[in-house]
Amino acid sequence: MDELQKIPQATARRLPLYYRYLEHFYASGKTKVSSTELSNAVKVDSATIRRDFSYFGALGRKGYGYDVQRLIAFFRKTLDQDEATPVILIGVGNLGKALLHYNFGENNNTRIVKAFDNDEAVIGKSIGGVPVSHMDNLKKEVDESIWAAIVAVPSTAAQEVADRIAGTPIEGILNFTPSRMTVPSHIRVHHIDLSVELQSLIYFLKHYPL
Repeated sequence: MDELQKIPQATARRLPLYYRYLEHFYASGKTKVSSTELSNAVKVDSATIRRDFSYFGALGRKGYGYDVQRLIAFFRKTLDQDEATPVILIGVGNLGKALLHYNFGENNNTRIVKAFDNDEAVIGKSIGGVPVSHMDNLKKEVDESIWAAIVAVPSTAAQEVADRIAGTPIEGILNFTPSRMTVPSHIRVHHIDLSVELQSLIYFLKHYPL
């Protein structure tokens, strides 16, 4: 984590994207890749990729490109992909259920290990292999091994959930609600507003055709 804190946040956000596509390259049999090839895959200009990589020293050679297996090993270590990362889910509605069944696929080190809701229809059940508990058990069931929470509740409940999370060891929230949360300074929130992303996509389709 210390390494990531020393580089620009924009670069840190792109690292998981690079890692994902490098794994695709490796699975297809590629042993080396140029910044131009990676640029075409991730849709980030090659100059930005070279600058991002330069923060970590000499990862490639001029005229040769980047060794795919070496880069995968480097980013796996940098992104802590060798360590399992347990997270919790709060909100087991339609989106929450979909996230539980998906649970980040087989090739990702992140796993939803517990889910919480107030709906008696799901409490006590196991969805996608993940047990669902009542929200009142949040503080009791979340210990220091869990750093992050995914929040997929109605927007009217978002701040109440954030307040409850603040009483646990959790340090990060992935917020799927359109509401902005007020949290203590030690908690980082990343927002994913699906309606905003869709509106942005439609705008680009209309005004910036490929």
